[in-house]
Amino acid sequence: MIIFGEFIRELRLKAGLTLRHFCQLTGFDPSNWSKIERGLLSPPKSKTVLIEIARVLALTEESEDYKTLFDLAAIGQIPADLVSSPRVMEELPVFFRTIRGEKPTREELEDLIKILGEE
Repeated sequence: MIIFGEFIRELRLKAGLTLRHFCQLTGFDPSNWSKIERGLLSPPKSKTVLIEIARVLALTEESEDYKTLFDLAAIGQIPADLVSSPRVMEELPVFFRTIRGEKPTREELEDLIKILGEE
């Protein structure tokens, strides 16, 4: 499973933004942001900050990348010892989107229930 930092780095590079330019646009310290991208620091928790990141990366609310940004930021806040398996981690986006009021597909929901039942 991809982590927040890797995902953001890919989006930043796809948008043609250097780390320093991205940080100028968002107000982040380049040293700390580099640590986030390398997975050494947790993703931002603030919804406002995540919305600003999405704006700078030109992500629309309807896009899959926008939703993934929020999903991975939430997953990044969970202590590793609380997650029982990589399979559970992979299904967490379905759980988070359901909590946010988005309706998962029947298949996504069945997969999540099955995996949680196995753990």
